[in-house]
Amino acid sequence: MAPAAMRLAARSLSDAQPVPFWLDDPAKPGALPALTGDEHCDLLVIGGGYSGLWTALLAKERDPERDVVLIESHEAGWAASGRNGGFCAASLTHGFANGLARWPDELAVLEQLGARNLDAIEAAVAAYSIDCDFERTGEIDVAVEPYQLDELRETYEQVTRLGLDGYELLDRDRMRAEVDSPTFLGGLWDRRGVAMLHPARLAWGLKRACEELGVRIYENTPGLKLSSNGSRMGVRTPYGRVFARRVALGTNVFPSLVKRVRAYTVPVYDYALMTEPLTEEQLAAVGWKNRQGLGDSANQFHYFRITADCRILWGGYDAVYPYGGRVTAEMDHRPETYLKLAGQFFDCFPQLEGVRFSHAWGGAIDTCSRFSAFFGTAHGGKVAYAAGYTGLGVGASRFGAEVMLDLLAGERTERTELEMVRTKPLPFPPEPIAWAGIGLTKWSLARADAHGGRRNLWLKAMDRLGLGFDS
Repeated sequence: MAPAAMRLAARSLSDAQPVPFWLDDPAKPGALPALTGDEHCDLLVIGGGYSGLWTALLAKERDPERDVVLIESHEAGWAASGRNGGFCAASLTHGFANGLARWPDELAVLEQLGARNLDAIEAAVAAYSIDCDFERTGEIDVAVEPYQLDELRETYEQVTRLGLDGYELLDRDRMRAEVDSPTFLGGLWDRRGVAMLHPARLAWGLKRACEELGVRIYENTPGLKLSSNGSRMGVRTPYGRVFARRVALGTNVFPSLVKRVRAYTVPVYDYALMTEPLTEEQLAAVGWKNRQGLGDSANQFHYFRITADCRILWGGYDAVYPYGGRVTAEMDHRPETYLKLAGQFFDCFPQLEGVRFSHAWGGAIDTCSRFSAFFGTAHGGKVAYAAGYTGLGVGASRFGAEVMLDLLAGERTERTELEMVRTKPLPFPPEPIAWAGIGLTKWSLARADAHGGRRNLWLKAMDRLGLGFDS
């Protein structure tokens, strides 16, 4: 970064609060008491993010008489569910291209299930009066290099052949008429497949809905140990125990209580900035009247969107893997990444020079080698888990909740018959191999971005093995 650009980026960050914008909200509910003593229930849900909250809510919708308890180690929505960009996508496969590469024979079904899942989220937001700024605006994948135009055109042809509608290919002028940046060369607009929302308020709304249906929620209550206790499962917590007929694990990036699952995920730290509210003149300079979410098409990509109060969220690019897969509060902030992101923001929107950022934050994403969720059971079918959403869990976590409930019920459904559900990704190797492999992959992805998208021998080998690294 040139010295002048670095000074501009640094000035823009001078007032940024090192807290997630979404969680810095007067609407945030107070914490519920921790569990003390013993609890007994039909279903115990561990984790108060989207995975756990949807599982508890859907369990009560399926059977209002089912006795459901949810425990959360901090507060509901505190981790990834309250720190993400607020892109609620229909895709269950981390995008069309990833789904086509991995499950071509069932992609049409996966796309239908994903569309129905997003419709169900929209319906739940309305039914439970969840105030989360839900907007079905869609998302535009943006080309910022010429080779990316060819990739977007190929994707458009593939979705058209599959009979999927709602996609629109944009040339440079039409792209810049939607959102104006000198770096934009074109785009592919998925008009219906993504909604924008306030992620923390979605989590808080789901928490309230669960309570209204009779779910007993205990916060600041981590599950420490899972063990079989005859026909029931037992979970030890700091001040008590829970005994349950069935257990659903929605802990995602945090170490699973089923130890064999841990090798399938690694934490990736992702970072984001939020601007102050834009003035009318600043808004006019960028356009963005249709309020879509945007993401560029590079391997090291940015995602960005406009909020209900006309701020711009700008995140992504750096995907930081901590050695040994440690999930620590110290990793939640990375000033060198904030500075890099700020400089890239003004490269994209030079007309917004002078805008300042109000918030800067990070958080851990649970990534797996196939980039999309995997599922399974343990302890003779009494425990189910879903993990590995790799950044697209805002929408897909509801589908994962449905899968976990199907598995716990022992039911054969359209969901449980999917190859995506019946198979698992390749696990990550132990350290130091994981550190070296992820580092080489990140270097190779950056190199591909700088060389017209050309993938080197390492990336081609990873492609053949079905391995990858993403956020």
